[in-house]
Amino acid sequence: MANTYTLIEAKTLGSAVASVTFSSIPSTYTDILFKVSLRTDGSTDAYFIRPNSATSNITQINIQGYGSSVASGNATTLAAGVPVSTYTANTFGNDEIYIPNYAGANYKSFSIDSVPENNATTTRQVLEAGLWSDTTAISSMKFETIDGNFVQYCTLYLYGIKNS
Repeated sequence: MANTYTLIEAKTLGSAVASVTFSSIPSTYTDILFKVSLRTDGSTDAYFIRPNSATSNITQINIQGYGSSVASGNATTLAAGVPVSTYTANTFGNDEIYIPNYAGANYKSFSIDSVPENNATTTRQVLEAGLWSDTTAISSMKFETIDGNFVQYCTLYLYGIKNS
């Protein structure tokens, strides 16, 4: 069990942007964790998560709760939910992206817990397991909208985790 969390980098958006990149992730930790609070001005209620800006060799499976119903799916991208312009005004979603052994010479697994907040009966929570089938250490992470921009005041935090 991890016992040491260290804030590596924090970002707060001063203006709207289509993507945010953590470009110098050190390889000195056991695991990494992103905690993000995001909203977009677009119409697609998801955004991409791209280790080392990768767009291939990625798979994921998810389960989603929609108020009183449940759905599941899979894809060849890593994506998390985000509130969009039609959701409750000025409300940000909250996501955690956990990546164990991110610097090791093995495939990289992801655990994503995503809640794109909306004051509605159909708001959802998404739990996702992902895999980047690449043995390269993760040294950067790009968060990219599918359409529109991340709005001003979005926050993104990167933590390093050590087991000792």
